[in-house]
Amino acid sequence: MAVAFDVTGVKRGDWAVLRVSGELDLMTSPILRHHVHDVVAEGHHSLVVDLSDVFFCDSSGVGVLVAARRLIRSCQGRLRLILPDRGADDGSHVNRVLGALGVRRLFDVRPDVETATTDEADPLSA
Repeated sequence: MAVAFDVTGVKRGDWAVLRVSGELDLMTSPILRHHVHDVVAEGHHSLVVDLSDVFFCDSSGVGVLVAARRLIRSCQGRLRLILPDRGADDGSHVNRVLGALGVRRLFDVRPDVETATTDEADPLSA
């Protein structure tokens, strides 16, 4: 059974926001990669990737996030991830995967779009 995967983009001030839902895996990660590249090609260097509705992420999904970080940094841009306010202990799968692979600390993680697109907000600690 195929699981629905979707990436939608919106502008919020200076930020481009990509909302991702479904499973971020070997089959779907190229779709997210394509959207990230499109956003950068359009000249947006402040990017939020909202992973609140991602319920599964494998290493290929993590690879796309790390590559997005590298791409945005090469443009002197800013990348923020939105992970649910809950932590790894109570069900945030992406949070657990990023932590288990030791890469969560590489990302500026915020709990919601509002704080991710507000420069005054302090990032969540890794």
